[in-house]
Amino acid sequence: MAKPKNPVQVAVIGAAQGIKGGVRVKSFTGDPMALGDYGPLFDREGRRFDILDLRPHNQMVVARFKGVADRNAAEALNGTELFIERERLPEDLEDEEFYHADLVGLDAVDQAGATVGTVRAVLNYGGGDILDLAMPGGGNALVPFTRAAVPSVDLAGRRLMLDRVAAGLDDVDDGEVGEEGDSRGGRKGRGRERRGGFDASDRPRGPKSAGGNR
Repeated sequence: MAKPKNPVQVAVIGAAQGIKGGVRVKSFTGDPMALGDYGPLFDREGRRFDILDLRPHNQMVVARFKGVADRNAAEALNGTELFIERERLPEDLEDEEFYHADLVGLDAVDQAGATVGTVRAVLNYGGGDILDLAMPGGGNALVPFTRAAVPSVDLAGRRLMLDRVAAGLDDVDDGEVGEEGDSRGGRKGRGRERRGGFDASDRPRGPKSAGGNR
């Protein structure tokens, strides 16, 4: 199987669980059990993982994958990141909801149209979503993903607009590393991925073609 063309990470495999090939999995979906909605999962090299069984375990899930039949095979998977193709994500987002994968790579411009940087990641340390911008002169700046700091997002145009004052950029020069931003919550989004993170807890389960129950 070829590598996913536009991969979105949805989970990472942890330690083995039991002796029959089970593994603990940290899911990045809001409801960890929604990991089973997307059908086959893939690692970075394109190796396919079909879920045979999935059950909750604290804040994680325990999964059994096809072809993983004993503890040795399960232990060998520890640390494996799991992805799906971007096209498998539901498109029924509401206004002001975005997937992280769609935000990464957008040009960030100020209200005068000047280029500020490029979104290279969306972070969340618990106080709200933060855009990590690669600056033209090198280095980065961290901008809170709030309506005040980011008044508009144009996915079709591959850019978003920043308010330099609200974003805290007036004192940030190219090449200077910015602060982490404030603790204001991110703009509304589905952690599915939300105006910031990936969260499937508030979405209908996906279509049957993707392993869901639609």
